[in-house]
Amino acid sequence: MLTRRLLIGLLLSTLPRFALAQSRAEERDQLSFDSLYKSFSIRGLEFSERVSGLKGRPIVIFGYMAPPLKPESNFFVLTKEPMAICPFCQSDADWPLDIVVVYLKKASPLVSAGQRVKVMGRLDVGSWTDPESGFVSQIRIMDCNYAKV
Repeated sequence: MLTRRLLIGLLLSTLPRFALAQSRAEERDQLSFDSLYKSFSIRGLEFSERVSGLKGRPIVIFGYMAPPLKPESNFFVLTKEPMAICPFCQSDADWPLDIVVVYLKKASPLVSAGQRVKVMGRLDVGSWTDPESGFVSQIRIMDCNYAKV
């Protein structure tokens, strides 16, 4: 009985420290659209040091789903501001530079374009062409979940 009480006491005493460490980790791994690129020049986009440092790590980012091609999909485009038109229906010259492609763990119904979402997944950077869709991206978040906020 004493051993059980000791274990429970030990677990309860470590919970506040664990919760603090968790909140610090979430804060440290949060990414914003303003911190994606270091510069835009004639040589192209240069990733920020923050993005380079978080490559391959779990991150959290907030934004808006661009209008999707279909109501249920395994990926979508995340933008800083809500978009009224489907980005796939426009030329790439009309796209904002600071977009992030989000690949979901599994196909899921998507939310309306004006709804803000919190995206949680693993950051991947560098030019990559999706073999299924042919979509080219510079910054992706893989194995994602999202929630309306």
